[in-house]
Amino acid sequence: MATAVAEGTRSTGKSTVELSYHVEAEALARFDAIILGAPTYHHDMPIDMKKLFEISAMKRINLKGKIGAAFGSFGWSGEAPKLLLEIMKNKFEMNIVAPPLLAKYTPDGNMIDKCRNLERTIAENLIP
Repeated sequence: MATAVAEGTRSTGKSTVELSYHVEAEALARFDAIILGAPTYHHDMPIDMKKLFEISAMKRINLKGKIGAAFGSFGWSGEAPKLLLEIMKNKFEMNIVAPPLLAKYTPDGNMIDKCRNLERTIAENLIP
């Protein structure tokens, strides 16, 4: 899913994309948009995502007004991407794209297309 999001964003020629498995909290301030992917484990997000937000809050990283989006796959419940958006919106005052992109188990072709089109959704809904 992350690769499809990055491919779709790069294909517009309007954005630079940094696809990373791990990012330091301080680096978040460099980006205009932050799109996070997370699987759901036991009705929750992975601990590394929690730590990223906890450190960002502790260091007072300013994300206000930045664009936020989330995606993920799940086997049972799919809460992680929803929780990510909630934190982005309510804690960091980011402008979010909702709902998150959710794939049950392995994403199918339709979901991969939605991932590739996320950049267009962001542009249409959030960028003046």
